[in-house]
Amino acid sequence: MALLDVKELSVHFGDEKAPFKAVDRISYQVNQGEVLGIVGESGSGKSVSSLAVMGLIDFPGRVSAKGLEFEGKDLLSLPSKEKRELVGADIAMIFQDPMTSLNPAYTVGFQIMEAIKAHQGGSKKERRERTLELLRLVGIPDPKSRIDVYPHQLSGGMSQRVMIAMAIACKPRLLIADEPTTALDVTIQAQIVDLLLELQQKECMSLILITHDLALVAEAAHRIIVMYAGQVVEEGRAEDIFREPKHPYTQALLRSLPEFAEGKSRLQSLPGVVPGKYDRPQGCLLNPRCPYATDLCRRVEPELRQIGNRQVKCHTPLNAQGEPSNV
Repeated sequence: MALLDVKELSVHFGDEKAPFKAVDRISYQVNQGEVLGIVGESGSGKSVSSLAVMGLIDFPGRVSAKGLEFEGKDLLSLPSKEKRELVGADIAMIFQDPMTSLNPAYTVGFQIMEAIKAHQGGSKKERRERTLELLRLVGIPDPKSRIDVYPHQLSGGMSQRVMIAMAIACKPRLLIADEPTTALDVTIQAQIVDLLLELQQKECMSLILITHDLALVAEAAHRIIVMYAGQVVEEGRAEDIFREPKHPYTQALLRSLPEFAEGKSRLQSLPGVVPGKYDRPQGCLLNPRCPYATDLCRRVEPELRQIGNRQVKCHTPLNAQGEPSNV
């Protein structure tokens, strides 16, 4: 049984008569000890889908799914008390910007201790000792002096380490990291990713790594989900997707990276932007930007179908030469 099983998850915003689908019927599983990468450009629905898993979509947002199960428990129908015990303890999340996620009015130590108090209890002394242990674990130097500082006294990298410490305080089974390296310089980005992977292995956690940076998940993830305009367009093992992308959008993402530019002097880019509520095209949502779009693509939305060990949402998935096929 999968640790997390998501079946046809959708998130709608706005008027019920004309809702905007921020997430459109996505399905995926996360197994115990697995690292799943969810990639796509801004506006693809990556973060919203994970907020829905955490139960953090407020009105006017509406969440629906055929199934949203964690260890066999339906998160959508779980009583509020049980859900509060589960979220933050067995499932934890690291948010995009640590500088705005941490409360500026309280010390970092107090905020971590409150997370421990909410889910594990213990005396104040025990919670403080556990917090010091966590700060050491995430690589914060001199934790005894840092435990009583305020968020504004820490750098972006140190603040992100505090957020990681808070997320793993209750030893979660599943950790969701939403753009964990946003606004950090390249050196610190590498350190944070290495830390997450080290903790994932040490604590035997499953990890969902959400990012717009394909290079970041290239070595980290076991499997990758590629999202576009709220939909999953490709899913498969990381090595397969990087070696031979089947969807034109995945191919375009890879060709924009220097590592996959095949020695060309100029990196390729995909023209246009992700469609919003009022400019969603008929048929495949990528068709106005896709160099391979056909009349069928402009008329009929493709199904997400199984091709070998891959799932691809395309009428003419790419072959080994990177060209459209008629599979």
